[in-house]
Amino acid sequence: MVKRVLMVAFHFPPLTGSSGIQRTLRFAQHLPRFDWQPLVLSANARAYERTSTDLDADVPVGTVVRRAFALDTARHLSLGGRYVGATARPDRWVSWRFDAVRQGMKLIQEFRPQAIWSTYPIATAHLIGAELQRRSGLPWVADFRDPMAQDGYPEDPETWQQYRQIEETAMRKARLCTFTTPGAATEYRRRYPDASARLELLENGYDEETFTDAAALATTGVEPLTPGAVTLLHSGVIYPSERDPTQLIEALGRLLSAGRIRPGQLKLRFRAAVADDLLRRIAAEHGVADFVEICPPVPYREALAEMLRADGLLIMQASNCNAQIPAKLYEYLRAGRPILCLSDPVGDTAAVLRDAGLDAIAPLDDSAAIAQLLDRFLSDRVSLRAVASDAVVRAASRLGRTERLAELLDGLS
Repeated sequence: MVKRVLMVAFHFPPLTGSSGIQRTLRFAQHLPRFDWQPLVLSANARAYERTSTDLDADVPVGTVVRRAFALDTARHLSLGGRYVGATARPDRWVSWRFDAVRQGMKLIQEFRPQAIWSTYPIATAHLIGAELQRRSGLPWVADFRDPMAQDGYPEDPETWQQYRQIEETAMRKARLCTFTTPGAATEYRRRYPDASARLELLENGYDEETFTDAAALATTGVEPLTPGAVTLLHSGVIYPSERDPTQLIEALGRLLSAGRIRPGQLKLRFRAAVADDLLRRIAAEHGVADFVEICPPVPYREALAEMLRADGLLIMQASNCNAQIPAKLYEYLRAGRPILCLSDPVGDTAAVLRDAGLDAIAPLDDSAAIAQLLDRFLSDRVSLRAVASDAVVRAASRLGRTERLAELLDGLS
């Protein structure tokens, strides 16, 4: 018998600019190897701020993908940049909920799936998953890529309350809840002890097939990103709170003032950071604009090829995200380049690197420690130029993560 799972996910091609796309896309791509056929329920592309066709070909031919009507409140329902708060709770795409439930029930009636899977963020996906579970009686797996209601997040009290209600519903109604980090799983077991037996760890990873394609675009070891200079690459979005670059840029200023770096020696490249104006302002304030390179987004495989050619890769995560791990970290491990981690040493991000035998770690909010780390890296300390072992890398493949998801789905019956 063909087994099917209805996958409710906002982040799906042609959306671009979010690493969250990779989780659902690769699950959908690999699940058929484990005898599960995906049915993808996503949002109409009008709801996406940015789109690209570069990942469309990665959606397996024949995959059922339905797109429900959805608007972005901030772009479609605002006047003069202002909108009614209730139209953006629990998120700006709450309008997706209504047609998605209708479309989801049609998919259930047409294809008779054995399970429902929804993934947060976006929070509305769990609202949809919960309602489809209520109407159909099918087992529901609620996937939490990030924790929901946290201390001080979301800042808006009404939104925070909705987040808490959504996660409480998931803890009561979902057959399983999955988390991408040990810290998040531990926190939710503490928060919801009655549900602890139904909480599972299902980490992010990298896709080997895509890296093979990217390697053909790269000239690793032949052509450096910046001839004559060491290039440290941060690939992905910079968040002013969760990935605040201020102390990193200040560290560059410290090294410049101390004569430890000179123009032309180091380039700090930010690819698809989004916060371009913030980076330019901070770099100018500290007199290090010549060391900072701000680059636009590129297609996904080109971004991976760039990682393969970098002298070092930067991962940034503030202490307010200690129970989160940027999905990019697993791609960094596969890229086989040295990784400099700017994060709380007691957080999950730093723990993954230590478990991989890597120790180039400094707190994101400590410019002196970051300056010391950069100085040691530039002086070619062997310990800071280490890369993860093949065994560590293989363990983080998305194919392996998908096999684990299939095992969890098999256990629902």
